[in-house]
Amino acid sequence: MIKVHLSRIMREKRLKISDVARMTGLHRNGIAKIYNEGTDGIKFDTLNKLCKTLDCKVEDLIEYIDDEKDHSK
Repeated sequence: MIKVHLSRIMREKRLKISDVARMTGLHRNGIAKIYNEGTDGIKFDTLNKLCKTLDCKVEDLIEYIDDEKDHSK
């Protein structure tokens, strides 16, 4: 499974979805879907804009979690 950490990063930086939309030029609804982990994909251009704006790396923003290891806990 892929875990998106956009909400955590934005919370740490005290940013709202509207702030990130204004800063990146991305549509507010698209950011909200990523924020709420309700998207089935993210374009590289979107990742680039988010990483640049939030001063983070791709691996800070998204994480792969092995479903099998997660269930064995």
